[in-house]
Amino acid sequence: MSRTGYVSLIGRPNAGKSTLLNRVIGEKVAIVSDKPQTTRNRILAVKNYPEGQIVFVDTPGIHRPMHRLNVRMVDTAIETLRDVDVVVLLFDASTKPGHGDEFVSNLLTDLKTPAVLVLNKIDLVAKAKLLPLIEKAQEWHDFAAIVPLSAATGDGVERLEKVLLELLPEGEPGFPQDYVTDQPERTFVSETVREKVLQHTRAELPFSTAVVVDEFNEEERDRLLRLYCTIYVETESQKPIVIGRAGDMIKRIGTEARQDLEKFFGTKVFLDLRVKVNPDWRDNDRVLDDIGVPRSSTRPAKRRR
Repeated sequence: MSRTGYVSLIGRPNAGKSTLLNRVIGEKVAIVSDKPQTTRNRILAVKNYPEGQIVFVDTPGIHRPMHRLNVRMVDTAIETLRDVDVVVLLFDASTKPGHGDEFVSNLLTDLKTPAVLVLNKIDLVAKAKLLPLIEKAQEWHDFAAIVPLSAATGDGVERLEKVLLELLPEGEPGFPQDYVTDQPERTFVSETVREKVLQHTRAELPFSTAVVVDEFNEEERDRLLRLYCTIYVETESQKPIVIGRAGDMIKRIGTEARQDLEKFFGTKVFLDLRVKVNPDWRDNDRVLDDIGVPRSSTRPAKRRR
């Protein structure tokens, strides 16, 4: 009998959840950035093993919500704790534990679900500092296991996968062997464009930027995918940052996003990007729905056993 189940990845912003997910799955299913709060929606991705199947649920970083966007993000992360078989709490081992880490670990207090602590980014930490960190972490919760690893290099990731498989219940796989992720194509497009915005614009922009796919047209005759997207910013002063001098920044963002999208869809892509100012988009339910941030009642659909 194989083992199968759902594993939730939770943690503070920039702990490396999406990097770990991409490393485990073996392809890019979540955008990554060194900016916090990169992941805004729940991402489900499936990995098959000889021993069974793991359904990973990547979640937004847990932080103090300041806008409706943030409230949805945090609610999404917390609600996944109720519907999974194992919880993985990621901690950035290159930083000192703070009140935010204590808050996240406290979410596990009354949880009967097995929890695994992952000390990520060990490639940035001297080995001598890991033991005191592990001892400190053991005070947070009675973890089923503590796994130091580096999602960036892959060191320790295989051990984590073995630990998770051992903790999962016996059962038949709930998804086909060729199933990878539940992310809609439109969401992948908007997130790919936003990833390039994160990479190439100044630090103050990521929190105040969103990308909405206005049109998604497939032309079978020309084997061309036509995509029209709007990049939302909050102030007029942010608009020229995204556009750049003589349009060089928006051109760079569009070129790199188009290349990634052509690789993903396996066809030629025409990508049109426009920048608009919407000072209230983070509190606008319509925009939040368009960019795929789930409302607080949304949970991952857990299969029946």
